[in-house]
Amino acid sequence: MTNTVHSVEMVDISKSFFGVKVLDEVSFAVLPGEIHALAGENGAGKSTLMKILQGVYSMDSGEIRIAGSSVSIHSFQDARNLGIGMVFQEFSLVPELTVAQNIFLDREHKNRFGLFDEKETVKQAHIVMESLGLHIDVTAKVSTLGRAYQQLTEIAKAIAGDAKILILDEPTASLAKEEVEALFKVLRGLTSRGVSIIYISHRMDEIYKICNRITILRDGKRIAVASLEEITPNEIIAHITGRKDLEMLAHDGRSSSQFESPNFEVEGLQVGTRVNHVSFQLFPGQILGLAGLMGSGRTELVRALFGLDKKDQGTIKIDGKEVTIKNPRDAMAHGLAFIPEDRRRQGLIMEHTVKHNILSTNLSSLSHHSFLNFPKINSVVNNAITKFEVRPGEANREVRLFSGGNQQKVVIAKWMATNPRFVLLDEPTVGVDIGTKVEIMKLIRSIAHEGKSVILISSELPELLSVCDRILVIRKGEIAEDLNRNEIKDEDHLQMIVQGIHV
Repeated sequence: MTNTVHSVEMVDISKSFFGVKVLDEVSFAVLPGEIHALAGENGAGKSTLMKILQGVYSMDSGEIRIAGSSVSIHSFQDARNLGIGMVFQEFSLVPELTVAQNIFLDREHKNRFGLFDEKETVKQAHIVMESLGLHIDVTAKVSTLGRAYQQLTEIAKAIAGDAKILILDEPTASLAKEEVEALFKVLRGLTSRGVSIIYISHRMDEIYKICNRITILRDGKRIAVASLEEITPNEIIAHITGRKDLEMLAHDGRSSSQFESPNFEVEGLQVGTRVNHVSFQLFPGQILGLAGLMGSGRTELVRALFGLDKKDQGTIKIDGKEVTIKNPRDAMAHGLAFIPEDRRRQGLIMEHTVKHNILSTNLSSLSHHSFLNFPKINSVVNNAITKFEVRPGEANREVRLFSGGNQQKVVIAKWMATNPRFVLLDEPTVGVDIGTKVEIMKLIRSIAHEGKSVILISSELPELLSVCDRILVIRKGEIAEDLNRNEIKDEDHLQMIVQGIHV
């Protein structure tokens, strides 16, 4: 950290798309052995800046220096040759190849006959894993690995390519707490070898735990660079959002005692071995949180409620009457909406427009005798874009061109256009910036204030504590605790309950 020559330095980088400036003379630099956070709202320019460093985009103006020397980067191969590796939020691994084969993909070891040398590939993969202090079966197919081991395999792949500068994009988005610690141990080991790490994350606690400095972008400009010892979380949030008066959400004091008769009841629900005899009640206008570790059965529970997973036993009652939900069509007919965790694969058709995505769940209500009612369609779509503040507000723009936070708003808008009575949300703020998180939490509150019943899964305990009236703690597919919000003192208290520690 005492070396004044930066491992990477980007000087006055500018970039425009179709006449719109997305980077405006942004400078960014990382020291050898440093973990440097790159923060900003979705659309602030973080991804564009890193894609220029990776050779995906060319800059309009500016300079890139590696170890003090000016370089030109026009492709992934150029970046790799300069020791730059990136682990994307969406993994680039081939599921049906082994860990070893993935690590050396397109850098295969060959024998003297020019044929693929499996034995040498496995041997070298073991060496890479040992250097990282990892114990992963390199002969296993990637498809058999958990999310955390896939993440670590991505890092091993970059390091095997002699990466001296490693870019991590939301590396903990789908990891459990203990898996995050394993990742951090690997990252600290890499920095001790002089590897520089650029850490893109929206999670403030992680940034303070693992990073040395932070650079903050907003609207394509560099707003601040600071040591994390010299800047407070509130100051970071103010820089990111541009709103100095932003306050993190606090609970509004409602409790389950304010709700009278349940309108949604689950009794004895069994789904294989993943959901075990679960029973609970949900009330009109109530926000019910589901807390638990990864693999606890939270997602499986809501998938079964929505008819995506087959129920082996149990009943669901709406307004006191038993209903049959065998598939999502049944669920929608009974007023349920489901916002899934993976917006890209399960929530949206990425190549379609905002308009077509919103239409996908609403065609029957927007047509008459098989003819589409275009004035009504345009009204519904434009109202959804306005209400949920999708930016930019372009109905005919493909969803893939929006930031992650705005994609998530489109998913929510799509389902809320069906006018559901019951809204199920699975990790709705994964991979979105702090400002958008606050917006989504406010949206969830407004949905409940309209009288709709909400079930919210979140691994972010502060989110559950800020909006939920009641929290079910799920452990090994069972309800371990059913808590009124005012019974929970703080985040630490809830964390201990989730972990099964007696309090």
